[in-house]
Amino acid sequence: MTAWIVLPVSLAAFSITGIWIVYAMAVMNHHVCPVENWSYNVTCTEELPRPGFPKTCCTLQDIPLISKCGSYPPESCLFSLIGNVGAFMVVMVCFLRYAQVIEHSHHCWLNTSALVSGCTNAVGLVMVGNFQVDHSKSLHYVGAGVAFPAGLLFVCLQCVLTYRVAVTALDYWMAHFRVALVLGALVSLVLSGIFFIHESFILQHAAAICEWVFTVDILVFYGTFTYEFGTVTTETMMAALQQSQHGSGVLMDPMSRASTLGGATKGLKSPGGSSTSTHLNCTPESIAML
Repeated sequence: MTAWIVLPVSLAAFSITGIWIVYAMAVMNHHVCPVENWSYNVTCTEELPRPGFPKTCCTLQDIPLISKCGSYPPESCLFSLIGNVGAFMVVMVCFLRYAQVIEHSHHCWLNTSALVSGCTNAVGLVMVGNFQVDHSKSLHYVGAGVAFPAGLLFVCLQCVLTYRVAVTALDYWMAHFRVALVLGALVSLVLSGIFFIHESFILQHAAAICEWVFTVDILVFYGTFTYEFGTVTTETMMAALQQSQHGSGVLMDPMSRASTLGGATKGLKSPGGSSTSTHLNCTPESIAML
């Protein structure tokens, strides 16, 4: 077990807790209405703010979309911090997962595509966090249009990769659980997009709820990588670096080449455990013993 096991849990816990704190601050500062409020008006008369209490009269501008919650200070500062730190942690998780799949001798276009989509998701998160929707609407929507589909593509590809590298029954149960998360994310994202384009107050509010469900769902999916990251070692990093050297045609010295060949004959580890599988290592020494 390594310290990297903390990274996915930290990403999920930090981001989920952070965005809900942003939401609470926005509600208390009368920047959005509570998520349980389903009553909206076309216009509202000016009301005296009551510290510690949510708004009593809500319009279409007060719907608690995640982006809307982080539009105004002081919550916008925390929203930007969450976007930047979260994006960095996403990149770290994506690279470690990419290296881990390579370590299991599964270098394929799916793994590379997952890395690219995960990093693209991180770029979108930075744009969403730093360009608030009420001040830089175009850039904010570009960021959201990049982050949401890229995040969904990443988790879909990771589901396929989870099945490919699965060894034990527990590995397959984790793959099944991730499929359930992906289905929930897909449904919530589609419904959010459908509801968002309508001007109905009820549908707009439903779009906000679906957006929250999608975001939490994706973050929980990232958190599940804790299951695999207990086996991440220095060799995991080297596997990714050596693969990139092979792909770029870099010549390796004899010692590095021997190290690579030695790593190739290593028993396959279960993604969620530290034990090796029972596959026979076909090295000359083992053949001689037979």
